Amino acid sequence: MPDQPIEEPPIDEAPDGGTRWRKFGLALLPGLGAAAILGLMTTQGLLAASFAVSGDSFKLSASSLEGEGFTQYGDVATSVDDSSRPVGLSTVDSAELADMCMSVLMPLPIGEATLLINAGGERPVEGSNLTLDIEQLQGNAEFSQIEIGRDASTLDKAEGGAGPAGGFGLQADTISVQDPEITSWAVNAGTLKLSGLTLALKPGDHECF
Repeated sequence: MPDQPIEEPPIDEAPDGGTRWRKFGLALLPGLGAAAILGLMTTQGLLAASFAVSGDSFKLSASSLEGEGFTQYGDVATSVDDSSRPVGLSTVDSAELADMCMSVLMPLPIGEATLLINAGGERPVEGSNLTLDIEQLQGNAEFSQIEIGRDASTLDKAEGGAGPAGGFGLQADTISVQDPEITSWAVNAGTLKLSGLTLALKPGDHECF
């Protein structure tokens, strides 16, 4: 008998134990998108456990910031070129940001561009074990049970929020800031949930503020 042609299974089908490539690809895309976002954020010094900061600060704004367990003391952020800058190292055990905007202005061979990240429009962005290297913070703030001038080594209202002995520190049970505008060099987060995330790279200056 002449050889019969062998029919190949459709792309999204596979024999038992095989891989359904079309479904696999669709399932993989969101993960790749998240990985790309985290990669971009890490490149600009936004997410990491311990790192040298990039040469660019970034801007972060929101309609409100609500946090529990807050400490702050003076520290230094150092870049890979060994340049350093003073920062207020702030630690928050848990925080929520409504209508969050984060932007990084980057020089590219074709001109300036802005990496713009928005989230938290319908449900606030949630973060835990946050550490921020803050250069400047503006907004209308309210603290509960605040202690100002406490030795940084004794700060205990945020996990991991203690600083060097003899350093000037402050801490509070809670922090509430309306319309915060933050210029920062780095943010660490144990977890960061970005609901309603959008990410865009736009030519020109489109910073949050």
